[in-house]
Amino acid sequence: MRSRGRVEGGRILTTVVVPKSGGVTSTKANVVRWLKREGETVSEGEPLVELETEKVSYELESPVAGILLKVFANESVEVPVGDALCQIGQAGDRVP
Repeated sequence: MRSRGRVEGGRILTTVVVPKSGGVTSTKANVVRWLKREGETVSEGEPLVELETEKVSYELESPVAGILLKVFANESVEVPVGDALCQIGQAGDRVP
């Protein structure tokens, strides 16, 4: 799973991105459904979102524990590999 960290006000916000699926040459994934909503607490390894490529459907897990601060990609939207899906932080964090 790919994610990017960004320091914001001394805290690290984690941006979860569409990963490149192993062995699959997909350049994008469709967001089937979110399993968590903005403001909900997530655990590391907990499924966040169901994604689908032309060959496979899978649940993407959270790389960190925290709060789902912002969803960038709505359901039924195609998102290119490497683009942001959501941002995870801690209580009191805000998305810039």
